[in-house]
Amino acid sequence: MKIRKMTMEDLDEVIAIEQSLFTSPWGKNHFAYELTQNPFAINLVGELDSKIVSVGCLWAIFERAEITTIGVSKEYQHQGLGELMLLRMMDEAKLAGCSGIFLDVRVSNVPAIRLYQRLGFSVFHTVKQYYTDNGEDAYQMRKEIA
Repeated sequence: MKIRKMTMEDLDEVIAIEQSLFTSPWGKNHFAYELTQNPFAINLVGELDSKIVSVGCLWAIFERAEITTIGVSKEYQHQGLGELMLLRMMDEAKLAGCSGIFLDVRVSNVPAIRLYQRLGFSVFHTVKQYYTDNGEDAYQMRKEIA
C-alpha cells in the first residue's frame, strides 16, 4: 500500500470509506476544512492499484498528536493495512515534533483495540457515553513516541 498526503480530489473516495465504516462519519466539509484550514492537521490516504483503501487523519499540536480518524475499507480489512497506516501516522507525528500520540476508540471495537495495544498504546481513561449515536463508552489511549 502506498500512503500519501490526502488531496481535495480524494474526498469522494474518502467520504465513501467513512460512510461505510462509521455511524457518525465525517462529511465532505469537515475533510475540506482539515485540508485547507487546519494548520495542525495531517491527512493521509492509502492506495492500492490507484484506489483509496484507507484513511488516516491526526492533529499534531506541539508535543501531542491526536488521531482524529483512521479506517480501512471493509473489503481490505484484516490484511495489515490499518497497522501500516497507524505506523505512518506515528512517524508523521514524530516528524512534527510530538512526543505522545492519543486516540479515542469505542469499547466494543475489539479488533482496533488489539491493534493499538499491539503497537504499544494503553488505555488511560474511559469516557462514559462518549459516542452520541448510541451512548457507547470510549477508551482514551496513548503511546509515547519520542
